[in-house]
Amino acid sequence: MLKVAVKKLNGEKAEDLELNQEVFGAEIKDELVHQIYVSQASNRRQVLACTKNRSERRGSGKKPWKQKGTGRARAGTVSSPIWRKGGVVFGPTNERNFKKKINKKMNQTAIKMTLSGKLKDSELIVLADNDFKEKKTKKAQEALNKLELKGTVLWAFDKNELDNKIVSQNLDKVKNIFTDNINVYDMLNSKYLLITKEGIKSLEEKYGK
Repeated sequence: MLKVAVKKLNGEKAEDLELNQEVFGAEIKDELVHQIYVSQASNRRQVLACTKNRSERRGSGKKPWKQKGTGRARAGTVSSPIWRKGGVVFGPTNERNFKKKINKKMNQTAIKMTLSGKLKDSELIVLADNDFKEKKTKKAQEALNKLELKGTVLWAFDKNELDNKIVSQNLDKVKNIFTDNINVYDMLNSKYLLITKEGIKSLEEKYGK
């Protein structure tokens, strides 16, 4: 039977919560988790570097000088790659596509494996709730200090907790996410996963089928 301690925002233990074995006790296969992580990282990649080829460079298409009789090498256009300010032959283009298809079942399995790994490594922190009495960033930081979380944190919120989500969005080393959007990439890029008891139930309903 899997159990995890449910804590209050002041760091005190509230209760023990029994977890779904299928979701939080999955056998971890590093190869599958790595495959999903790389795919999600590729899907987030943006095409930034881009060079112009000879047809995209400015300049006349007229032949600079006649073919023969000048004593100079033959030249067709000023945008030739061998000329200064000419086009680039094999440079990066904005047509590159880094997208990778992710199988739905494989993604769900990898999420369960990652959640199981977080629980095994004591990096899954379950809160009774995210209800801050004062909607101030300072209060969210105080909660992290009392929970003794040193390192990056992925803080999961329900979609009806926009006010609480805003409180923690400006904290250093904290990334906010909705519980429905939890994924392998963000979990592995954060040391801790901070989620409420209700969020745990939501994940069990979604992935415990």
